[in-house]
Amino acid sequence: MINNTLKITSNKMEDVLYELFLKYNFSEEKAKLIASVHTESTLMGVNSHGINRVPLFIDYVKKGVIKIDNQAEKVESFGNIERWNGNFGSGVVNATKCTNRAIELAKKHGMGLVALKNTNHWMRGGTYGRQMANAGCIGITFTNTQPNMPAWGGKESRIGNNPFVVSIPREKGHVILDMSISQFAFGTINSYKLKGKKLPFVGGWDDNDELSNDPEKILNKERGLPIGYWKGSALSMILDMLATLLSAGNSTYKIGLNNIETGISQVFISIYPKIFHDQELQQKLINEIIDYTHNVAPMNPGDKTYYPGEQSSFIRDKNLINGIPVDSSIWKKIIDLLNE
Repeated sequence: MINNTLKITSNKMEDVLYELFLKYNFSEEKAKLIASVHTESTLMGVNSHGINRVPLFIDYVKKGVIKIDNQAEKVESFGNIERWNGNFGSGVVNATKCTNRAIELAKKHGMGLVALKNTNHWMRGGTYGRQMANAGCIGITFTNTQPNMPAWGGKESRIGNNPFVVSIPREKGHVILDMSISQFAFGTINSYKLKGKKLPFVGGWDDNDELSNDPEKILNKERGLPIGYWKGSALSMILDMLATLLSAGNSTYKIGLNNIETGISQVFISIYPKIFHDQELQQKLINEIIDYTHNVAPMNPGDKTYYPGEQSSFIRDKNLINGIPVDSSIWKKIIDLLNE
């Protein structure tokens, strides 16, 4: 831990953020929801998409990019598939609403799909995976982004790191995969920059077209490294195509025509596993897979394997006891915004 890190309780963080969002004219309901989501993400160790994003979020509110009075509304319905328009409202509010609707459709039809256009950054995608898992549903959700990765073999960024989330409800702790299609999410790269640290692996290209683990050099032109090289490049394009086609919204290409990332497209798919009437078997099968992957000798002494989402739960429990580590410069920006 470096010297410019503060420890803040989750209650204090949520209270401060609630007051901040009220100050910028969000309704009490929206302010409470957005404050809760940012706090929970930070509590789980994802500062990059929690507390660290707040100053930029407020900047977008000031510029009118995020329409505080708008939220998602249904525009088309096809049985258990719906299209919604986010009307450029808060990405957190819109994603929460569309996740709830996908859950409702799943519990009625077995599966529900909501495709959303014209929305803003949803912050931590795992929030909505957990929301589905808490409702007893399997979740598959993804979003496109502005161009921030080169298609494999290209020099300029033409594809997005398009975060992808899969969640599975589990009695002993939900399984939640939350990953960007870049080796590191750009918020994570920025977190390493704030800490003055190098990335543990190469994460993108520098100005000399060389792969680098220097966050500052990667952020200079936002050319992230796709996971799996050409495979990640292809997966990014496919997710962008699906989000665009299903929502009839903007592609990464169209989003990139703006100077600011807005008007993005997202998909929320929910599956209700109780329709199979074999809940005990489902839990047994999931636990067999987890036990099998846990029961292995570590490559390095002291290491162990984890299922997706397991480490986040450990970090959350630790931070509830010890306080949440927050970069002091970020916290100062938030307090200054509250007091200005």
